[in-house]
Amino acid sequence: MFNKLFKIILALLSIVLCVTQFVNDNIGNGIALIFLSLIFILLYFKNEILILAFLRMRKQDLEGTEKYLNMIKNPEKSLIKKQYGYYNYLFGIIYSQKNLTQAEKFFKKALLLGLNMNHDIAMAKLSLAGILMQKRRKREATMLLNEAKKLDKHGMMTQQIKIMQTQMKKI
Repeated sequence: MFNKLFKIILALLSIVLCVTQFVNDNIGNGIALIFLSLIFILLYFKNEILILAFLRMRKQDLEGTEKYLNMIKNPEKSLIKKQYGYYNYLFGIIYSQKNLTQAEKFFKKALLLGLNMNHDIAMAKLSLAGILMQKRRKREATMLLNEAKKLDKHGMMTQQIKIMQTQMKKI
């Protein structure tokens, strides 16, 4: 919704207001302004539209997720690097149902930009390996599967990895 620079300016202004409230012995107002500035700082690092898109993705609503993602105008400039990675990650998941070539581009860009969580990186590599396997690029798919297996520390994707490895042997 708001530009990242605008969020930082609002956070700085609320901190300045907070200090003036503390100086004027308005402690309650100062504490409230601290929380307000923390909200702006949080929204700088976690984009509000991406949060809504993840909530839609959680409900398996791909159309709603795509609608929210399309609300972000100029994502290269309005999102920080990791947010832009998650933006591409979500589009990769959406396009994996529609167009594999587009999904491959989105997943590669998401991995290039970086994702915060290891299980997100593992999921992106696993999905990319599945796309490459369907395109008969076995060597790249095997490499990505092994990397996904290393990143899956909690064993959440072991079943999918095993299924893909058995399918890979048939190719």
